[in-house]
Order: sequence, then structure tokens, then C-alpha cells
Amino acid sequence: MSNARNGYAISVEDLGVQYNLRFNRKITLRQSFANVVLRKPPDRFWALRNVTVQLSHGESLAVIGPNGAGKSTLLQVLAGIMRPSEGSVDVRGQVSGLLGLGVGFDVELSGIENILLGGAFLGLPTRRVEELLPSIVEFADIGQFIEAPLKTYSAGMRARLGFAIATAVDPDILLLDEVLATGDANFRTKSKARVIEIVKAAKAVVLVTHDMEWVTEYCNRAVLLEKGRVILEGAPDEVVALHLQRTEEETQRRQEAARAAGLDPVLRPK
Repeated sequence: MSNARNGYAISVEDLGVQYNLRFNRKITLRQSFANVVLRKPPDRFWALRNVTVQLSHGESLAVIGPNGAGKSTLLQVLAGIMRPSEGSVDVRGQVSGLLGLGVGFDVELSGIENILLGGAFLGLPTRRVEELLPSIVEFADIGQFIEAPLKTYSAGMRARLGFAIATAVDPDILLLDEVLATGDANFRTKSKARVIEIVKAAKAVVLVTHDMEWVTEYCNRAVLLEKGRVILEGAPDEVVALHLQRTEEETQRRQEAARAAGLDPVLRPK
């Protein structure tokens, strides 16, 4: 794809990310050596395959799909944390993200110290982080806990702090992974307002979420991933409708399989 294409923020072409399932802590050195000697083929798994998507500045893209679909892997590639196994990724502009609660935090440090640490992690000079400090503390709104070690924080408090840091740096591209589902209703409302401000400022947002209401009301576009592949990309209403339909069909298949096996299927909310 030509770089001359009008002002895109992110361009992903035929992206593939492959994992070697043998590279994990449960595999001993003896087992790894035996696999090499016996020439056993590695157990490989494609977390993403043939993924193509483009996002312009001023757009908010929701990435939805079932657990294990590759959503978080896609964000990690966009953030530069993971390298693709195949295909190309072109990200233009300063990237800021909150890719899970506690990422980049030190639980022994206070909230203030973690703000300074987070700013450095995002590549900001110390002076700039100190300038942003009051507004970050105000947005996080965790009171006296801002001086306490992070290990004393609840998940909601960590989400507040992380979101406040990630969005305070005025990024060109904001990546968020399931953070809007954490915290109380007031904070979720405030978070959504902040994301809308970022989009209106002609920045790009990529959001992984299970909140379908957020997808349909606040995103310009959506993409549905299943088993690492794009099932549909387009208008949020259409993508959400297909996702809900396929989820219901999968639930029915599991119930039928359970009945056929003589089991009593138990419905659990997803």
C-alpha cells in the first residue's frame, strides 16, 4: 500500500503473528533438547493471519470478537511490543496505550511515582511529565491513594491511573484494551468523554472491548476477529449484529453438543 494514501494513522497489510507453543515455562530444557534431537516439528499457532485494516486520524476503531480471537495480540503489534511474523504494519504518529491493568507499573511505588515512571515509559521528558502531573492526578481521582503504593490499589483504581496517564500525553494514536469496563459508572462516563475528545482532535483510537453499546454509540468503525482472522470490517451496527448472531449460534452448538454427550448444559453469561 502506498504511503501517499491520504493521511492514514495505521495501515496493516496481511498481518500474521505466529506463536511457538513449545516456548513456555512448562517445557524443560531436557524436553526442548529432545525435540531438537528427535526433529519433532514445533507446535505453532497463528494468533493472527491475513489481517488487513486501515485507520485514519479522526477515526475510532473497535476490535471485537470472542476470547482468544487475537484482539489483544493485534494491539500489542500496533504498540510495537510484538513483531509480526508476516505482513506489514505502518503506524504514523506518537502512540500511547493502556494494554491491560498494571502494564508498566511498579506495585511497590506510589501513584505519583508510577505517573513519572509511566511518562518515561511513553518517552516523555521528566519536565513534561511534571507539568502534566496535576491534571493526571485530578483525572484519576483516587484521593489520598495517589501517595500509596500501587499494591494497595483495587483494579478500578489502577484502571483510573493507567487511563489518566495514557490519555494525558495527547497521543496521535491511542490503544485501549478492555479498560473502559473497569471502574465505577462515573469513571466510565468520564473515560468515554475523554476518548471522544481525542477522536474529535483528529487523533486515532483503537479499542478492544466487550461493551457493544460503546462500539455502536462511539466508534466510527468496527472489526470482528475470530480465530485470528477478520470476519467482517465495517459499520459498527453491522459488525456488532454479526458478532451477536455468531455468538448465539456458538452457544446453541455447545448446548446441543452437551445434550448429545448426556450432559446438562449450564448457561453462563459471557
